[in-house]
Amino acid sequence: MEQAITVDWIDRHREPKCAPNPSYPLGRDIDVSDGSDASCKTVVPYPANRCGVYVLRCSKCGMSAVVTTAGRVDDPRSVTLPCRLTKG
Repeated sequence: MEQAITVDWIDRHREPKCAPNPSYPLGRDIDVSDGSDASCKTVVPYPANRCGVYVLRCSKCGMSAVVTTAGRVDDPRSVTLPCRLTKG
């Protein structure tokens, strides 16, 4: 299936001020689909350069999300979005 999700990173030009969460030494898989029957998962650049946000947009269904980053090992490495074209 063709990937329809674009990922843009907005740099907040700040370095992290606290230590990473040791529970996620290899990054986090973020799921904002809330149990939707249909969803799409995409990888994001990992780790981010520093504090900022990923803006994710699906060109097929119009779903969008914003996920924060800190430039640490506990940053997001993937994001799952629900599909707005289906009910569920």
